[in-house]
Amino acid sequence: MGKIQYAVVARGAAVLAEHGGAGGTASNAGAVARQILERLHANGANDDCHVSYTQGLYVFHVRRADGLTTLCMTDDAAGRRIPFAFLEDIHGKFVKTYGRAALTALPYAMNEEFSRVLSKQMDYFSNDPNADSINRMKGEMDQVRSVMIDNIDKVLERGDRLELLVDKTATMQGNTMRFKRQARRFRNTVWWRNVKLTVALIFILLAIIYIVLAFMCHGFTLPSCVR
Repeated sequence: MGKIQYAVVARGAAVLAEHGGAGGTASNAGAVARQILERLHANGANDDCHVSYTQGLYVFHVRRADGLTTLCMTDDAAGRRIPFAFLEDIHGKFVKTYGRAALTALPYAMNEEFSRVLSKQMDYFSNDPNADSINRMKGEMDQVRSVMIDNIDKVLERGDRLELLVDKTATMQGNTMRFKRQARRFRNTVWWRNVKLTVALIFILLAIIYIVLAFMCHGFTLPSCVR
């Protein structure tokens, strides 16, 4: 991620607040920024624009809207998306803080207070990955995708459990059918056994009656009872 090394808020060519790193780079950045502000002011102070200027190894990004100009200097690695997101953020904070007072303020009138805001936001947009809305959206999409994958895994796992439950239910049903068949065969066996026992008892009873009659009638042919 590229670094934002200098930033300024201006009205026309008048600087209202600025912040930059220590050393010669900051001084050169301020001088180049003032040249850009004067050129833009001369070409049309009320025209909104989003432009970038290359100066050696650095790029100056400019956003002008609502009569205010926000400008920052970055190294080439910063691209355009993050610097212009920074400028939009700074513009919104400046307007929210000072409102219409910025339209009549003297040069550097807000510098002591707002330079701290510039410093804080420069560090945030230079170092925090969340400052890049597209990367943040990608991260959120990755999180959503991870949650969806976890949910799908849980659904599949629950499906496996349901299939296991169905298998167990089918096994129980099979066991129930086998038990019913065995119970039916057992009842049939008991019924036939009872029939056989009943027939045997009747046969034995008839035999006893015949023996008694043979004894009383003086012979197996029952001579004295049959005439």
